Amino acid sequence: MKKQITGKCCSGLKNLLTPGMFKALSDPHRISILINLAESCTPCNVSRVAECCPVDISVVSRHLAILRKAGIVEARKSGKEVFYSVCYHGMVVALREIADAIESCCPASSAEGGTPL
Repeated sequence: MKKQITGKCCSGLKNLLTPGMFKALSDPHRISILINLAESCTPCNVSRVAECCPVDISVVSRHLAILRKAGIVEARKSGKEVFYSVCYHGMVVALREIADAIESCCPASSAEGGTPL
């Protein structure tokens, strides 16, 4: 008989695995936008960001809003323009916390090549 897991050992995952973050990272255009912003090394306006994507600038703007809402990019207004940049620290912290929470859920045998999750 298998031992049933109550979920308390992995309770930290509930707060860390947010649909918003995964939704934001699940679209190929948003990934392209994120890569473009990271490679530019400077904040970019929507027109500059849109150069990477074969979609209308209004669609790019909506993608940026989803990324911003998820905390993946930040927006800074300068006059009439909005400049976007990657929130590196926030992403690193979030992904590290997720990895740590998953690792703490895994019995030692699973982490060492035992039964897959």
